[in-house]
Amino acid sequence: MEGLLTRCRTLSALAACSRQHSRYVVHKCHHCEPGRGQRLALSRMFQPQNLREDQVLSLEGRASDLTCKSQRLMLQVGLILPASPGCYHLMPYTVRAMEKLVRVIDEEMQAIGGQKINMPSLSPAELWRATGRWDLMGRELLRLRDRHDKEYCLGPTHEEAVTALVASQKKLSYKQLPLLLYQVTRKFRDEPRPRFGLLRGREFYMKDMYTFDSSSEAAQETYGLVCDAYCRLFDRLGLRWVKARADVGSIGGTMSHEFQLPVDIGEDRLVVCPSCHFSANTEILGMSQKICPDCQGPLTETKGIEVGHTFYLGTKYSSIFNAQFTNAHGESSLAEMGCYGLGVTRILAAAIEALSTEDCIRWPSLLAPYQVCLIPPKKGSKEAAATEVVEHLYDDIMEAMAQLRGEVLLDDRTHLTIGNRLKDANKLGYPFVIIAGKRALEDPSYFEVQCQNTGEVVFLTKEGVMELLTGVHVI
Repeated sequence: MEGLLTRCRTLSALAACSRQHSRYVVHKCHHCEPGRGQRLALSRMFQPQNLREDQVLSLEGRASDLTCKSQRLMLQVGLILPASPGCYHLMPYTVRAMEKLVRVIDEEMQAIGGQKINMPSLSPAELWRATGRWDLMGRELLRLRDRHDKEYCLGPTHEEAVTALVASQKKLSYKQLPLLLYQVTRKFRDEPRPRFGLLRGREFYMKDMYTFDSSSEAAQETYGLVCDAYCRLFDRLGLRWVKARADVGSIGGTMSHEFQLPVDIGEDRLVVCPSCHFSANTEILGMSQKICPDCQGPLTETKGIEVGHTFYLGTKYSSIFNAQFTNAHGESSLAEMGCYGLGVTRILAAAIEALSTEDCIRWPSLLAPYQVCLIPPKKGSKEAAATEVVEHLYDDIMEAMAQLRGEVLLDDRTHLTIGNRLKDANKLGYPFVIIAGKRALEDPSYFEVQCQNTGEVVFLTKEGVMELLTGVHVI
């Protein structure tokens, strides 16, 4: 009776943890989808865990470098491992989370007409010299020569390459515009001092979109369309964000906005008006600006991590590469351009920075590498007979809920106590952790269910667990 009352009292609270998934289309995840009797077992995962602090420091270098919560946590639980300064091995959990993020990005970009392409990372120097950025970017470009003594850089961005690509299509018609081309690829920047783990590295993943329009007015409409898609993306991830006016920097153009996550570790300084929602990077206003230029209200300061950036480019690049289209009058006109970036690996790290506790990772629910972790009793303990009950629960979940196939992990390291495995589960941030303790031997069996994102803990029967997980959907 106690368990039933607890279930009735708290299922509504736990539902909030699963409801956020239900608004979105369910996509089948093709990572290791086991059938009945083929369970995803933690012991077989390539997932280094429980690194001691001295081991982390020996990997990263100096203790003073571990000043960022997301960096420290991702190292400690083995989500990333350093390869060289500013470059990391992304371990299987991290890759799963990143692939989920890319699927959310794909949905939002394709919903506004985006078409996905893939351009070479190796970019010829002559493209960059044409725009003057070979010299302007300076030592930030990672440069190399091939065996024929031809110069290249490893692309930090692709404005030159994509504009040359579109310019090569001589018969582009206004009827094909707007053209929204995007990719998700590795980018390279020779940071003078890489730090903060995935927040500031030399090699990283980015989504970059480039748009081509028939007029300035149409290009600005597209600009608003992409910005709105970014807003929806961060809302779907459950992240608090700020859209701030920003400097155009080396990319250029006449208008720019940054999407920032307000976090204390952030390197950007922002000013925000609580009255009219004006916000800007202090780079364009100056640190002394205290009054909002729009409503004359007081500005407040905050720090942020830049996770997205948008630029209205006009004809800066299309005029150099002669990227033209044929207008309605049969005349050739230069395309009006915009470019839009999202730091994919940076979003992962920034989300961990914003949502996690000092000791435990917390993910946006849509991005959690696995949605459910099942913890059976310790081998040889008084509750060991409940192991079979947990395995039956696993199989029932797989059979009844197609959306969770490949999303449920069994922590079969039964040589460890439940407490030790629960500690690992808390650190890794599974949205739902289901534990088979002594109450799993009752008739009916009760499982302890922890909802990591809300902090709720309840005891549910198998039917209660199934009812709860029915509301969990994954991207």
